[in-house]
Amino acid sequence: MAIEIFERPIAITDVETTGLDPQKHEIVEIGLVLVDQQTGKVIDTLDIKVKPEHIETADETALKVNGYKAADWQAAVSIIEAMTLYGQKVENAIFCSHNVTFDWSFISAAFKKVGLKNTLDYHRLDLFSLIWAKTRDSDIESFSLSKVAQFLGLPEEPLPHRAINGARTAHEIYKKITHS
Repeated sequence: MAIEIFERPIAITDVETTGLDPQKHEIVEIGLVLVDQQTGKVIDTLDIKVKPEHIETADETALKVNGYKAADWQAAVSIIEAMTLYGQKVENAIFCSHNVTFDWSFISAAFKKVGLKNTLDYHRLDLFSLIWAKTRDSDIESFSLSKVAQFLGLPEEPLPHRAINGARTAHEIYKKITHS
């Protein structure tokens, strides 16, 4: 009989932000690929732009990396709407990210900021750790998401960075590492 933890979905998540500090900067995009842990197949996705409340605190480099332009965010939702949707989709799932410390710090801070209960399982799955274990005796040149995808024979993440593209690329890497 399988342990219940192995039956929980994996919430492969990527966020785009206005900078590196979750206490100062904000999420501007959330990408989610919810995956059946046993099969690696997609259960659900979420691609949501979040309207920043304090764009004046943004780091210009971060905005260049993720391609933020105010005109493209006209239909963006509030952080409370985004976290409500995200929380509904990821209930009891295991959080997974390529840079789990970064992405989790922003998701966790956002749940707290809007006063919503974090619905995720308390375990975290760091995709970087899985990649490191699988490639440590190889000649991989970098652990960036695009370079790992390229190394594994997968398409690189398109630029500019978009959260859903990061989550989709991370999902393909996750599948390649755990289901092949």
